[in-house]
Amino acid sequence: MSTSRTAPLAASAPAVTQARTGLIQITVTGVLWGTTGVAVQLLRESTGLSPVSIGFHRLAIAALVLLACTAGRLGTILAALRAAPVPLLLTGVGLGLYQALYFAAVAWAGVSVATVVSLGLAPVLAATWESVRARRLPGPLRLGTLVAAVAGLALITGATADPGAATPAPLLGLLAAAGSGLGYAVTTLISRQVSQRATPMTLTTISTTVGALTLAPFALVAGVSAPVRLDTVALLLHLGVVTTAVAYALFYAGLRTTPGSVAAVLTLLEPLTAAALAVALLHEPLPLPVIGGGLLLLTAVAATYLAPASLKTP
Repeated sequence: MSTSRTAPLAASAPAVTQARTGLIQITVTGVLWGTTGVAVQLLRESTGLSPVSIGFHRLAIAALVLLACTAGRLGTILAALRAAPVPLLLTGVGLGLYQALYFAAVAWAGVSVATVVSLGLAPVLAATWESVRARRLPGPLRLGTLVAAVAGLALITGATADPGAATPAPLLGLLAAAGSGLGYAVTTLISRQVSQRATPMTLTTISTTVGALTLAPFALVAGVSAPVRLDTVALLLHLGVVTTAVAYALFYAGLRTTPGSVAAVLTLLEPLTAAALAVALLHEPLPLPVIGGGLLLLTAVAATYLAPASLKTP
């Protein structure tokens, strides 16, 4: 009797371990992405590069590094492209486009609107799509983590925004931010399906290569030349290798066992990490709303670790 009751629990243990491993991988991704803001700010101050140009450099460097690392496995990459060309290409195009739209939203409507709308919209859209496909509403824990995470994001972003920043086209910026959030959600959902068939390294190599090619026309218009200095090269390598090649490989690996909506919630650690680094490295103040928003985000993340089985796709 007792053996039959414990057998399902033992059988589910590996699944729970895999689920928690996926959560850890995507959590690390969010933290690594959070270092992007400081690096981009330092690059813009020292080189004058536009955000779109920095985004292109970031993806291009990642693609070159990954292509070099996978040179001996070119056949595997081509086989993956032949097996699922449309979703793989859509993942790469989406990666480039939602970054471009986010940068446009920042320029037109400010960082606060761009961040809250694009990053906050993505997990909501992903959860909605998953619920529609499953034909049932998300559970209380999923809804609770979603609300807490988005509320935390709003508090952090609102407290760190510059009220004096120029917003030349707020409506266009809002639309661009919504497009970026939609693109991020769709790309996450597509890449989750592709990650079940392609290895994380293959998926990251293809998506960064296609994403760099997608951003190339925008970057060429804005200008891509940068001074060759040690600090500039170090920052670009950090963006390309750490926050893109490594981070996206972890992200796609985690998506194998993590629903897209949960992944989008976990990557909201990005603005929290960015705010913490701004305080530590740039000596910016730490407002009370940032502390409250950070606690909400960390609570949402902790909930996913305490009950990973209840966060599976509806």
